[in-house]
Amino acid sequence: MYNHFNQYRCTIIRGKSKGEMDNLLPAYAQIIDEITPADKGSFENSFNRLLKRFLPNASIKTLDNHRTEIAGKLFGMYYIDENQNVYTSERTLKFLEDNDQPAFFKDMCFKIQYPNGMDKPATILERINNNISVRPCSLVLSVLLEAKEVGLVLTKNDIGYYILNSLDALQGKAFPNEIVNVIVNDRNEGIIRKIKNPGKASSYNMQHINELLNYLELANLIHIGMEYEVLLNENELNAINYFAKHWDEKLEFDVYSYDLSTVENRKKIGTDWSFYFSKLVDSKEIFTTTAKSLGIPEEKLSKKLGRTDLVALGDEGELFVYEYEKERVKSYNHRLASKVLHLGKTRGLGYDIQSVIAEDGDISEFVKYIEVKSTKRVTAPSIEDDNWIDTINLTRNEWIAANQHSNYYFIYRVYFVRGTVFMYVIKNVKEKVDDGLLRVIPVAYRADFGNSAIDMVIKEARSEYGV
Repeated sequence: MYNHFNQYRCTIIRGKSKGEMDNLLPAYAQIIDEITPADKGSFENSFNRLLKRFLPNASIKTLDNHRTEIAGKLFGMYYIDENQNVYTSERTLKFLEDNDQPAFFKDMCFKIQYPNGMDKPATILERINNNISVRPCSLVLSVLLEAKEVGLVLTKNDIGYYILNSLDALQGKAFPNEIVNVIVNDRNEGIIRKIKNPGKASSYNMQHINELLNYLELANLIHIGMEYEVLLNENELNAINYFAKHWDEKLEFDVYSYDLSTVENRKKIGTDWSFYFSKLVDSKEIFTTTAKSLGIPEEKLSKKLGRTDLVALGDEGELFVYEYEKERVKSYNHRLASKVLHLGKTRGLGYDIQSVIAEDGDISEFVKYIEVKSTKRVTAPSIEDDNWIDTINLTRNEWIAANQHSNYYFIYRVYFVRGTVFMYVIKNVKEKVDDGLLRVIPVAYRADFGNSAIDMVIKEARSEYGV
């Protein structure tokens, strides 16, 4: 029987604000991919040095926190093996491939559990002693689905008191429908319940609740209403249902199997958890974020972008820019609209769209070369924020094209965000690099070799399959 009066504060590692986490994720990913694999000492020094470029005023302590607590433990962007070597996680590699930030956070939220190996051994032991065993994000979404069925809108306080601060819920003893029934009864009686910790500020009471809800927001699964209502994103029901059906399954990472009385096992649980948490959930298609799931109005998208089978982010961004450029050029001179070409599938060019300057002056009909770099995220980018940062990858051909076409080469950074689309335009990349406004860092190497470099030839190489 669910007893909501049994309260228990179960915290999670603190992140930054939603906007900061959306901003920092690409920077973390690029840095980690660039410097791994590496031994732990080299990784720590290199990560801090490179992140300092993005956060020039950050102290060593702050940089350490970004590396260990957020990028490492919370986001699971790398893992450290038993030999103290650091490797890029599967979650990070996928993000570098698809630039789908909500999908990254969906994967992270799905694997969050209490208890886990993120915490200090003393905290893990306390949670074991209290029989904690729950997938908090799955339970929250399952309760929200049950509430939706009976027309009940839950608030942050409801989520906090009845679920994330409830011992019965955290022990996995409370069924979603039981929780909803209790809330309905309290509402009918005009009872509003809140987390209480005498002598503590309200921020202490709700801090851990807000943190977890922030991650679910970044995953594009919920949004918070004006009166702090916690609302499901109806366009993400496939992912939400996937979470919800796993709410009562046994935890994948069995913390209870470790004997934490020994130093060796206390180290081992951290290493094992790091490796487990870095692995992707096998749900790539379910977690993929579409423009529709971000709630972008149809009038902002082309008919092609509205297709449910079009999920490749590069395609979405290129089509968006292509249609934008066609309309822009057409409004200047309809005769020039036919000169706007979508060339994204043509390999080796170094740009995706060939357009026309289409501005008053002597160069109005000059060719404009556009490289499109797209991403999906929940929060809108804000260049007014002094801490705003972003990072993209350029291929060798793109860098050559940027130098070759200089003033006529543009990067369109497209952000598909909740409710709309932003584009930031960077003109003349080469000039901005020369002026120190933009940094381009070579991170890949090509090795060419001839017969003089060969040290050994093994003619009889065979695999275990006899090939």
